[in-house]
Amino acid sequence: MSPPRLYNEVELSALGMAISTVVTIAEILKNNGFAVEKKIRTLTVDMRDEPGARPIPKAKIEIALGKTEKFDELRGAEAEQNGDNEEQN
Repeated sequence: MSPPRLYNEVELSALGMAISTVVTIAEILKNNGFAVEKKIRTLTVDMRDEPGARPIPKAKIEIALGKTEKFDELRGAEAEQNGDNEEQN
């Protein structure tokens, strides 16, 4: 079995009403020390409900996050804590 691929960045994106959820997720990751903000981009995209329909502009956000230097350490501590919780149950 090959080792898992490791990535140092992730891009979160959302349209319309889902934007607030993506922003919340990004803030949680940043506040807990897992990620740093690399780039935020806002734009408007044209969406169609069905083929041939008039395009409807929708707000879109793209947030690029990078791993912090403490990411692996934090993940290890979290996994250890979760293991302790499972043993108690």
